[in-house]
Amino acid sequence: MSDQILWDCHMHSSFSADSDTSMEEMIQKAITCGLSGICFTEHLDPDYPETPDHIDFSLDIPSYQGKLYSLRDTYRDKLDIRFGIELGLQTHLEDYFHNLLKETPFDFVIGSSHTVHGYDPYYPDFFRGRREFSAYMEYFESILENIASFSEMDVYGHIDYVVRYGPNKNREYSYNRYQDILDEILRRLISKGIGIELNTGGYHYGLGEPNPCTAIIRRYRQLGGEIITIGADAHAPDKIAFSFDKAAEVLRQCGFSYYTVFRNRKPEFIRL
Repeated sequence: MSDQILWDCHMHSSFSADSDTSMEEMIQKAITCGLSGICFTEHLDPDYPETPDHIDFSLDIPSYQGKLYSLRDTYRDKLDIRFGIELGLQTHLEDYFHNLLKETPFDFVIGSSHTVHGYDPYYPDFFRGRREFSAYMEYFESILENIASFSEMDVYGHIDYVVRYGPNKNREYSYNRYQDILDEILRRLISKGIGIELNTGGYHYGLGEPNPCTAIIRRYRQLGGEIITIGADAHAPDKIAFSFDKAAEVLRQCGFSYYTVFRNRKPEFIRL
């Protein structure tokens, strides 16, 4: 692990439907890694489509909040633990999310595209019978639709998440191939004061790049983007702070001398 990125601001525990790891195990591993702080960002994907494994991305927020606050007190001398959430955006959920954020004192909110017009690209059905290019374009178009309907998140998560699961992953994917729509996404985020994240999950999915890819992060900076958080998208302890040494190098290559963490929905900038 790099000694220069000391915060992991995207992680999940057994409060998320796709993790079996207790929150305390994640905390203990983060301490072992030498991190200064972490932010749990448990999944909440209302109206998630039926899937072959019948996964349910609802979230018991009072139980999650109570457990996190208890563990935060227990470990306060060893680790700064913050209360976040990853919202699975869909255009018809605007009011639901607005009310949730008004009522719940999150430190940090990631908005992510997991569901695209009734399908999650995690499952092969999204790509069946379609050209990969068209499927990727639909995913990016859905991001623009989500930003138009809801813009109360702090950052947009793993902007090119779709390439983790495409038939060819990122072998035929590049920023240049989708430049027009990606630039439009970045401009809209910047205009609304929404940041992006550097998600190192792309490295443990074998892409050799973070999500979004380095070229998108560089372009975000060129367009005036300033807010960038770092997270490994860990669902198990062994992925906490995964490839953070690479993340630090990517940030420098893209013109950043700092990264961002959030407390009480306010950005804090930490020098590399």
